[in-house]
Amino acid sequence: MGFPGTWMTESQSVLYRVIPKCACSTIGQIMYYSDNGRFFDGDIHDSTTGLHKWSQDVSQPLITERAQAQDTYTFTCVRNPYSRVLSSFFDKICGIQRNGKRYRGNLVPQLMRKYGVEVEGEFDQIASFRRFLLFARDTIKYRRPMDPDIHWSAVAGHASTLIVNGGRYDQIISTEDFQAGMKTVLKNIDVKHALDIDNIPRFNESEGHGPKRAHPIEDYFDDLSMHLVYEIYKRDFVLFKYDAQDPSRKAPVGEIDLDEVHAKLGD
Repeated sequence: MGFPGTWMTESQSVLYRVIPKCACSTIGQIMYYSDNGRFFDGDIHDSTTGLHKWSQDVSQPLITERAQAQDTYTFTCVRNPYSRVLSSFFDKICGIQRNGKRYRGNLVPQLMRKYGVEVEGEFDQIASFRRFLLFARDTIKYRRPMDPDIHWSAVAGHASTLIVNGGRYDQIISTEDFQAGMKTVLKNIDVKHALDIDNIPRFNESEGHGPKRAHPIEDYFDDLSMHLVYEIYKRDFVLFKYDAQDPSRKAPVGEIDLDEVHAKLGD
């Protein structure tokens, strides 16, 4: 299986396991800048030079060697399951993508037809999101009507691939305390070009794709929705210390135990 979704600076100073909807665009740009002294002009996911990626054949043996040797600082970034799945809905289901089309072609029409999701005009955001959540649960738990998409499949599943294939995390940061987390990462690696985390641009490549969220996060989740989210993302809540009982409480409620993460995700 190797190390899908893993990026590494060309200087091999740091390894990063990409997790969609968890500040991956900003992290990739920081890594790119640390080696090249400038940010990538465009969406960092489109870069083909200046950053090693598992999707690039030439990078795979280098990433494998460094990950399995466990001698290169390795990290990932996680996010509260409530805000992450809601962000996925507004970006991937409601939004128009960079190519000017709906995400994954016929996905949205299928959601409209089979689940009653609406995305046009002044639609009921709360009702449509809750119907999308049923769809997300069906894809993750039952793999129908399609396999789960990387943007709403569990963070733990993404993070586990690096562990089961012989890597180990030195740090797991959260989007909710992003600046402090990235400062810790940068303190632990050698960078060619220093940068000020407090004053870098935010590279939110999904911003503006869809309609603005009209309500506080907690309004989108009733008792049933909270039950579904916990059913889907139980490991994320437990391992990354998020509060499953309060959707409005974004930040982790405790420190991530790296030994626990490796033990539970390394099976």
